[in-house]
Formats: sequence, C-alpha cells, structure tokens
Amino acid sequence: MGRGEKDLNRALETLQAEVPDPLCRAIRWLRDPKVRWVRIPVGVFFILGGFLWFLPVFGLEWLLIGVVLIAQDVPVLRRPVGRAMLALERKWEEFRRRHWPYRHRRGRRSCP
Repeated sequence: MGRGEKDLNRALETLQAEVPDPLCRAIRWLRDPKVRWVRIPVGVFFILGGFLWFLPVFGLEWLLIGVVLIAQDVPVLRRPVGRAMLALERKWEEFRRRHWPYRHRRGRRSCP
C-alpha cells in the first residue's frame, strides 16, 4: 500500500467516524474494491454535476465528492486528494473547537 493510498484511507476512515450511520455504511460500501463498477460511473456523474453548480439541484460539492470517488481507483489522485481531505478535516476540527467548545468530539467508531 502506497503513501497516497494510506492518506486517502485515513481521511475516509476519519470521515466515516464523523457521519451518521446510513452515510457511513454508504461510504464503506463505495470503498469496497468489488464495487468499482459502480464507483467510477457515480464519480463521473458527480463531477459532471459539479460543473452544473449554477443550477438549484447541483453544487460545487458534487465535484469534490466525484473526485474523492474517482481517487479510489486512480493512483495519481490518491495522495493529493487524501492530503487535502486530511487538511480540511484538521481545519474543521479547529473551527469546531473554536466555535463550539462545549461539544465533545465523538470517539472513533466504525460503521455498524
């Protein structure tokens, strides 16, 4: 396992620990290597949807979700996407600590 794959896996595991259970299960399912045939078309769909950000249904976040999905299967994208996700997660934690100090972070958990 390369460094990029480790970064991306760590970032996705951290994300899974923070989201509600149904979304956690969906992320876990999409990360399964056997689901590559679904992940790639869904990633392309999200990227294309991200380019339609000016329409009410779509948004720029679709582009980011698509890139994360595609990065699972494109080795060149794994490291930059993983590092960007880890950096954004650190910034989010800092923001949360600063603005909601009374909220405790949930412990690391895995999907049910």
